[in-house]
Amino acid sequence: MKIHEHQAKLLMAARGIPVPRGRVARTVDEAVAAVRPLIEESGNPVVVLKTQIHAGGRGKGAFKEHPDVCGVNVITDGITGGPGAAEEAVRELAKRMLGSTLVTIQTGEEGKKVSRLYVEQGIDIARELYLAVLLDRSASRNIVMASSEGGVEIEKVAEESPEKILRSEIDPAIGLAGFQANELSHGLGMEGEPAKNFVRFVMALADAATELDTDLIEINPLVVTTEGQVIALDAKVAFDDNALYRHPDIADMRDETEEDPAEVAAKNSGLNYIKLDGTIGCLVNGAGLAMATMDTIKHVGGEPANFLDVGGGATADQVTTAFHIITRDPNVKGIFVNIFGGIMRCDVIATGIVEAVKRVGLEVPLVVRLEGTNVDLGRQIIEDSGLEVTNADSLRDGAEKILQLTEHL
Repeated sequence: MKIHEHQAKLLMAARGIPVPRGRVARTVDEAVAAVRPLIEESGNPVVVLKTQIHAGGRGKGAFKEHPDVCGVNVITDGITGGPGAAEEAVRELAKRMLGSTLVTIQTGEEGKKVSRLYVEQGIDIARELYLAVLLDRSASRNIVMASSEGGVEIEKVAEESPEKILRSEIDPAIGLAGFQANELSHGLGMEGEPAKNFVRFVMALADAATELDTDLIEINPLVVTTEGQVIALDAKVAFDDNALYRHPDIADMRDETEEDPAEVAAKNSGLNYIKLDGTIGCLVNGAGLAMATMDTIKHVGGEPANFLDVGGGATADQVTTAFHIITRDPNVKGIFVNIFGGIMRCDVIATGIVEAVKRVGLEVPLVVRLEGTNVDLGRQIIEDSGLEVTNADSLRDGAEKILQLTEHL
């Protein structure tokens, strides 16, 4: 689960991790009202107006409706005109930003509609760095990544200058050790007060990652101010969904408007669904079989449109919901249902398929492979329904048949 930048900074500030002052705004008036207090509290006449969406590249993105406006705007009008001038600049920008669609390198051409902004104090920056704590699944522990190349895409740094990325593995029994934090500080070329502040910062960040069960905490840029402070100028945080039961306060931060509607509907129905870019919809029980199904589709020359695991104990209603989610995807040209009935009974799947088709219709080819518990009953239910269904004898046979039925559509 992802959260917005302003939410991430609230969590960090509560754990003693330095962040700039800021206020979230959902209306133009709220954005304007935030300006003067920030200038007075910080003593800095510069404010920054940021879109709040679950995507990176906001500073380089542009609005569809206003191509001359980007997702992150530094407002310097307060330097010469005072808080009043800054307020008017924020008002004009907020009018164009709220309700508009921001397109960045991570949103794709469709972009994301902006429904909230973050007004933040300006910071006198001396240096920009990159810092992240992320889960390394191959090592089953968190690692710290740091780089002197802050403010740019870390993927580009990794590709062109991998030697500029520092890594330190966190032992879950003791956390990030002091000597590791010092090594990172030294590797980034830090000395004196900034080095001490960085050590405190990175150790607190590592502790927060463990406490909050995060998959990722990324700060880009992490800045060193002209006064030697180390501050998170940006913050991207993602959590392990499986651990959210331990953090109800964080679960409440979920913004479903930022998520794929199909994935939200699947989650609310107890289904595991991830949208992909292919044309063959998959409805499978069991994560392992779902992965094997997608691999087989690709092996025979097709492209799966989704990962959808209905689980081992799905009901007919859940199968109906799953079928409905797949057929809503305009890219789907055919559907492959691959069920091995162990705990899940084939007759339940068959009943769900028949009910789903009656509700939403069937406008694309459908291939069904059923094996296992009550398989004969399941096949009989589908046969008696009168649906135009192609039966498959095996996983490969089903993948080949659905590809043949869809390749000219």
